[in-house]
Amino acid sequence: MVALIDYGVGNLFSLRSSFAAIGEAAEVTSSPEKIRRADRVILPGVGAFADAAARLAESGLDEAVREAVRAGKPVMGICLGMQLLFDRSLEYGEHPGLGLLRGEIRPIAERIGPGLKIPQMGWNALIFKRPDCPLFRRIREGEHVYFVHSYSAVGCGDSLAATAEYGAELTACVWRDNLFGCQFHPEKSGETGLRILKAFCEA
Repeated sequence: MVALIDYGVGNLFSLRSSFAAIGEAAEVTSSPEKIRRADRVILPGVGAFADAAARLAESGLDEAVREAVRAGKPVMGICLGMQLLFDRSLEYGEHPGLGLLRGEIRPIAERIGPGLKIPQMGWNALIFKRPDCPLFRRIREGEHVYFVHSYSAVGCGDSLAATAEYGAELTACVWRDNLFGCQFHPEKSGETGLRILKAFCEA
């Protein structure tokens, strides 16, 4: 079973529908015990980093995520959920993340230059940096996925698995051992997104 963590800021029901579409059991939960019993864990998220980090900490689910990672379970953050995996964010101040991945979250406006709309919203092709990433086993480089974001991870080191071009190469996917992150929304990315979620269930 895949645990979809409910801490008040996620696109949970679209995700649950996507897992149903690929024949995988997924449960929306805010129970640390159910997360402990799950085979895999998804940390979703939309909105502001500071608010999401506070909700995660207040609920105690931040430690549930760390425990799942330590236990070796496949864990994936999506969009803001991916950003929360990093050391810190510079979104409206400086805010600590979960510290599970090296790097920080910074405004894409610093990198993309003038003339492009913020947030980046729409379909962009994946550029593989680590083709061996388990999330890519069912897709090819150049397939398009759906983004909605104004901030991006930088300084990811060897966890950087894929980028997407939007005035600059922006972090699209990260991977380290059993920990994964997608800046894009697999659940909004059509057939490609479903194949990515299926690959996660096989990781």
